[in-house]
Amino acid sequence: MRLSRRALLAAGTAAAALTPVPAAAEENGGRRLRTGFERLAAGGYAPLDGQRVGVVTNPTGVTRDVRHIVDVMHADDRVNLIAVFGPEHGFRGTAQAGGSEGRYDDPATGLPVYDTYLKSGQPLADIFTASGVDTVVFDIQDVGARFYTYIWTLYDCMDAARLAGKRFVVLDRPNPVTGRAAQGPVLHKEFATFVGREPIAQSHGMTVAELARLFNGEFLAAPVPLETVLMSGWRRSDFYDASGLPWVPPSPNMPTADTALVYSGTCLFEGTNLSEGRGTTRPFELLGAEGIDRGWAEAVGQLGLPGVHFREAYFAPTFSKFQGRTIGGVQIHVHDRAAYDPVRTGIALLVTAKAVWSGFTWRSDNWIDKLTGSTSVRTMIDAGATADEVVAAWQDELAAFRRVRKEYLVYR
Repeated sequence: MRLSRRALLAAGTAAAALTPVPAAAEENGGRRLRTGFERLAAGGYAPLDGQRVGVVTNPTGVTRDVRHIVDVMHADDRVNLIAVFGPEHGFRGTAQAGGSEGRYDDPATGLPVYDTYLKSGQPLADIFTASGVDTVVFDIQDVGARFYTYIWTLYDCMDAARLAGKRFVVLDRPNPVTGRAAQGPVLHKEFATFVGREPIAQSHGMTVAELARLFNGEFLAAPVPLETVLMSGWRRSDFYDASGLPWVPPSPNMPTADTALVYSGTCLFEGTNLSEGRGTTRPFELLGAEGIDRGWAEAVGQLGLPGVHFREAYFAPTFSKFQGRTIGGVQIHVHDRAAYDPVRTGIALLVTAKAVWSGFTWRSDNWIDKLTGSTSVRTMIDAGATADEVVAAWQDELAAFRRVRKEYLVYR
């Protein structure tokens, strides 16, 4: 892994905006969390004063009383909101995985909505230029996994704003699975895709504002003028239910914060011929295939993985793999969130699935390599490595990433 740290935000216009704000610095002295948007609004939208503003967001960009921030800002004379930019699944969330809403005028506000999905570099910069905005604002709820595409929408939009000469403002929200530690393998650059542009850990343990700082300081060709509006009242050890915020599914197959808890490990099953639970009420918590029985739950249960139990389960997905067919597998039950390691658990599930089910195969395009960030996980499992041996193989690169990550953390 190559992470040569440059001077953070050489552009002087952005440096002052990135002064760390302790999570305990809640204005009323309490522990009630305030999101970046709440603090932006409470401050009279000062960072947006005199600017023509466009917002990159989706259905998660809501207030505590579930009003969308676009609707709120559009109705406020203090903000000159002129455009919206939609990511995967779209601004209003009408598209499934791998889809977007295209270019249209929002019926609720009349604002033009531009599609950013799978756009980057100069083509995306041209969209920002054509929209007429001076400042691009980002407010999307992340789930803490490298392969969740919204953080790479953030990255691509930052880079495009740089190319277009625009300011960039990130409104922070909690990492729902805490910000305690980074876990898992680090992406190797030759495997960069939209599910991983740059070498960060599979479970990054950062908020979107912290990631924006990291991207600006380590990965962009030159820094964008960046301002981060941080949360107050959030601690790195907080899970999402401590926030008091409503959970709005960031994508159709992320229905609850419990889904996010397992996702950074079990999304790896997208790289196999097993169902990852899409088309069920428990995506990424239910895993299975035809021909699997209770033996899988027994095998993985014998490993004594911390914080989790595995139940023999049978289900019939309504779409995606094995649509309409009853299949066998496991349901993951996390009983101790603090002890649970989702990435190690995901690897153990892969190892045991391959051991107990003769039908196990990787996806023919080796998508697993894009998800894990190298060939290592796939080739080690194929060679008969144990879960602990696979996990041990990425510890050096993970330690290197953790050292770089530490420089960009702003909450305690």
